[in-house]
This record gives sequence, structure tokens and C-alpha cells, in this order.
Amino acid sequence: MAASVHDLLDFAPMSSADIDEVSALENSVFPHPWSRANFVDSLASGYDAWVARDPLGELAGYFLLMYAFDEAHLLDVAVAGGRQGEGLGRWLLDKASERSRQHGMLSVLLEVRPSNERALRVYERYGFVEIGRRKGYYPAHEGKREDAIVMRFQL
Repeated sequence: MAASVHDLLDFAPMSSADIDEVSALENSVFPHPWSRANFVDSLASGYDAWVARDPLGELAGYFLLMYAFDEAHLLDVAVAGGRQGEGLGRWLLDKASERSRQHGMLSVLLEVRPSNERALRVYERYGFVEIGRRKGYYPAHEGKREDAIVMRFQL
């Protein structure tokens, strides 16, 4: 099997030293990003948070998982804008699924905006299926709210 460009990535637990870069990436790719404090709180809460860096040390992507009973909740996942379209999102989902299995989880749950069509396609191709909607879950433009599509992937 040929080596993947992703084989060159350094995959490591997120630390407090990563938060400024993670927050900057978050702000660069999401219209309603998590705050820096959200990442600080997530690490303090012991969430399973990971970063992927290229051979030059540039942040390529990250994800955060929370485990509850037998289900992992994918809280946040992002790919750097310049790296989108390379299959890195799928690679991060593979890593998140692998981490979830290692923790004895049976499925992975996530929420996604209906307007985030690119992410929705990635999740559907990966095997996530819609299991419900959360009305008014996300902040949207001009004080409005956007629903969340709740999706699950069976491990």
C-alpha cells in the first residue's frame, strides 16, 4: 500500500501550548467559532483533544472528544483552510473513531449546521447518519439561531 501524505503528520494530544494556534485555526474556518476559553475549559475538563501537524510543525487540524457511557461526542473538528480537500477531515474522523474504540465507545455523536454542506457531505460519506435535529442550537447571523443536525456513527 502506498504511503499517504497523512502518514507524515504528527498526531499528538492537544496541550495548553497549542491553544493559541488551535483558536486561530478555529477562527479562520468557522463563522461562529469556539472561544479560546472553550478550548482552555475543554482541556481542563479532560476531554480527549488531539492535534495534527505537518512536518514543518504547522497545525493542519484538530478534534476534541467527550466520552459518556458508551458514546463519544465529537465536540469540535477542524481542518486548516489551506489543507481542506486533501482528505484530512476523513483522516481526523478515522483518528477520532480509533480513539473512541480505544475508550470502549460503541458510537460517535456529533452536531453539524445544515448550512455547513461541505462538512455534512464528509460526515455522510464517512457513514454518519442523521438521528435528529436540535432546534435553534447554533448562533447565526443577526441574532438568529440555526438548527443542528444530530448525526451518529456506529463503531
